[in-house]
Formats: sequence, C-alpha cells, structure tokens
Amino acid sequence: KNYQVLDIGTGSGCILISILQERKKCKGTGIDLSKEAIKIAEINAKIQQLQNRVNFIYSGVDKFLSSKYDLIVSNPPYIKTCELKNLNEDIKNYEQIMALDGGSDGLSEVKKIIIRSSELLKRGGRLVLEIGHGQLNSVVNMLKEKKYYINNISKDLAGKTRCITSIKI
Repeated sequence: KNYQVLDIGTGSGCILISILQERKKCKGTGIDLSKEAIKIAEINAKIQQLQNRVNFIYSGVDKFLSSKYDLIVSNPPYIKTCELKNLNEDIKNYEQIMALDGGSDGLSEVKKIIIRSSELLKRGGRLVLEIGHGQLNSVVNMLKEKKYYINNISKDLAGKTRCITSIKI
C-alpha cells in the first residue's frame, strides 16, 4: 500500500530506509534533533537510491507538525540518566548521549512520542516503539490511556521485552 511512514528519532535512518526498501510504494519522513544524524540519514538514503521517497527533517517530536501517518516507528532514548555511566564502552563511545538519555525514569521521550503520535497517526495506524528492560507495564498503560490497542510485544535475542506494536483505535 501507499503508506506514509514517520520515524521519530531517525538517527542514521536505518530503520526507515529498511522499511522503504521492503515496501516499494511507501514514502517516509524521518525526524531527529541531531543535524549530524540528519546529514548521515540523507547520505544513507542516497546510497540506497531512496532520496525521492524519503524526507529527513531536523525537528523534535513535540514541535513537528505534519499530516497523518499510517505507521510511526521509533527507537527513542529509554535509558535512565543514572544508568548511562554503566553502559558498555561501544555504546558510550559511538552514540550521542541525547540518543540514549531517557530522563530520570527512562520514559520522558517515550511519553512525548506516545502523546504526539496519537495526534499524528491515522485511526487504525500503527505505532512501533522500542522500549527498555522493565518498562513494559508503564508503556502499555500509557498506550492504553491514549487509546491504543496493544497488537504485539516482541523480545530481543536475550529474551528481554524490547518492542511494542500498537494500533490507534
């Protein structure tokens, strides 16, 4: 289908670009608060010859104004601020802190995304969120409060709950 896809916190654009490679009729928009990330995402889209089907915008989710989307995906910052110092060196050395720091409870950006997505998604649209370990119940409650139906909960390779797919009802 001709779905419109939004990637919140797109980073290098890898998730959105992968979706567009698989779904040839879809078009996408990626937003991020890092100008450097937006430049990298644009380069990656060009390498994959998708620059005509994707648009990358320097913006935060709370200030992003646009039309309605069929699918919103996000791998937001979800690590508690106090846990950042305990991350593996590979993560600390190669990821921007703003892409990791989810605030004191790890959920500050997740909350913003759920609230804003309820306005940006079409009815019946899907929201796919990556979450941190131990955040499932809190995120499910937030989603239900904003009138989402929980469609699927996925685990990562370590067996930890990592992704929630929900539908706007």
